[in-house]
Amino acid sequence: MMTTSANTVLEVSNLAVRYGKIEALHHAAIKVGAGQIVSVIGPNGAGKSTLLNAIMGALPHTGRASGHVSYLGEEVSALPIEGRVARGMCLVPEKRELFASMTVEDNLVLGAYRRKRAGERNFLDQLDHVFELFPRLKERRTQAAGTLSGGERQMLAVGRALMGKPDLLMLDEPSLGLAPLIVKEIFHIISALRQTGVATLLIEQNARAALQISDYGYVLETGDLALEGPAAELAQNPRVIETYLGLAKKTA
Repeated sequence: MMTTSANTVLEVSNLAVRYGKIEALHHAAIKVGAGQIVSVIGPNGAGKSTLLNAIMGALPHTGRASGHVSYLGEEVSALPIEGRVARGMCLVPEKRELFASMTVEDNLVLGAYRRKRAGERNFLDQLDHVFELFPRLKERRTQAAGTLSGGERQMLAVGRALMGKPDLLMLDEPSLGLAPLIVKEIFHIISALRQTGVATLLIEQNARAALQISDYGYVLETGDLALEGPAAELAQNPRVIETYLGLAKKTA
């Protein structure tokens, strides 16, 4: 298991997910500390999105989860998704799920709705911070979200999540469908989130980019966590290099 001196934000143990007779995730155990970026890499169909959805309590009705999900020291396995969101857990799904006809700024304001409902007077205090992280969103604040490019939509999805001041940010395939230069920009911004203290759990097929910015990593294969370790060590693991980084072994 991962060891860290940081305060533990998320600890998952013995987490399994079953769809009917098929077990899609087998007894997963992961840990994420405050201000850390932890990545889960693996091929399509390995169970990466299933893992995130189980942590968030957002499995489809056909899915059944067992095991333990602890958030800020509190067991939340029995809580519905609304209860987990209210405690500061946030998932940015692969499809981003923006309100296309609403402006960029209105989408961001909606991200703070939980805080407004909780009676926080300064529920929009993250807006300037989001615009600092994503200057392009500030330039397009009055533009409809549906007219943004793919990279800008991903920025908006992450920015909207940050408006809720989450302690745990979970990102499902943030680089999916984006051009290489935009991917580099997105990952640079994710890396900068360390400074905010937010714990980030990153699900990503782009193993190279994910491991470059992560503190710790896991490799998920057909529902099993096959490997884990500090991200820098995983990036040097021959099996990871051959299977996920696309690098041929160097010969002298």
